[in-house]
Amino acid sequence: MTITRLPVTPDASAIDAWHSVLTAAHAHDLPAGVPVPGRVETEGKLRHSSVSGHAVHFAATAPDGSYDGVASLLLFTDEANRHTAFLDVLAVRPRARRRGVGAALWAAVRAELAAGGRTSVSTPLEPGGAGEEFATGLGFGNVLPLQWYVQDVRAAPEANQPPELPAGYAYAQWTGVVPDAFADAFAEAHNAMEDAPNGERDEQSPRWDAERVRAAAQLIVDRGGVILSSAVLHPAGGNAVAAYTELVLRDPSDVRAIQYDTVVAPAHRGRGLGRAVKRHMLSAVSARHPGIREIATTVADDNAPMLAVNERLGYRRERGVAIFQAKLADTL
Repeated sequence: MTITRLPVTPDASAIDAWHSVLTAAHAHDLPAGVPVPGRVETEGKLRHSSVSGHAVHFAATAPDGSYDGVASLLLFTDEANRHTAFLDVLAVRPRARRRGVGAALWAAVRAELAAGGRTSVSTPLEPGGAGEEFATGLGFGNVLPLQWYVQDVRAAPEANQPPELPAGYAYAQWTGVVPDAFADAFAEAHNAMEDAPNGERDEQSPRWDAERVRAAAQLIVDRGGVILSSAVLHPAGGNAVAAYTELVLRDPSDVRAIQYDTVVAPAHRGRGLGRAVKRHMLSAVSARHPGIREIATTVADDNAPMLAVNERLGYRRERGVAIFQAKLADTL
């Protein structure tokens, strides 16, 4: 086994080998109803790094050239988070487990973190799974408990028509990058996420501006995906974005869409806008993307307002997930 660092633009054979590890680990570790990641998503992530930083990818290569394991590390570049990083994936092919593959990949990741002066790293894990056992042995701890919730689009009566809004508000909807007329207000609404539950994570919420929201949406498009946005505007406030929600297809062929942020700006809370904007999105998806059968989202266990909204919309709990974090001084 050899640990190799992938080039910035990996070739098709490397992407196929990487994707093979992800799909094998997914089939072994997750419930049968959770769709496997598509190759479009895998290629997009390997070839286009996040707007929040730059990614480093490692593979554990077997003697026959196949991959036994993979790891992808995001090194944040914004000033508030230069001390930390995000381990997006560390996966080992089931047949290669308990042979030191995960430990070798972690050693490569750990060296990269140390070289960059990072003092902590976080990663998403399924509580109770093999990943948690491995990570806790390295000093990781659960800092933000979450749950995956899924909505059956076909069974949702809200898909027929979004509700009427209070006087002075209006809906807007777009695909891809935000229209220029809304960009500044959309960025300001993103900054309202600062009060969302963050547990004990070292990672701080980024400051959003028009350039960043455009870049984040364009990244999804560049990776081969689709991003849909629904918003509630307050025209009397200069087209202020009072609420918004985002839905992503990481692969256009996906039957399960991923709910990204749903936010209601503080000045507009208590008017039912969170539920309204999600119903507006559901109506748009049902009409324009009939192949989508489910919408999945994560919600923090202590985010009571969003849990209540999702319950009224028919979301059901699918499985637990959490953000685990390690202080690097504790992993030596």
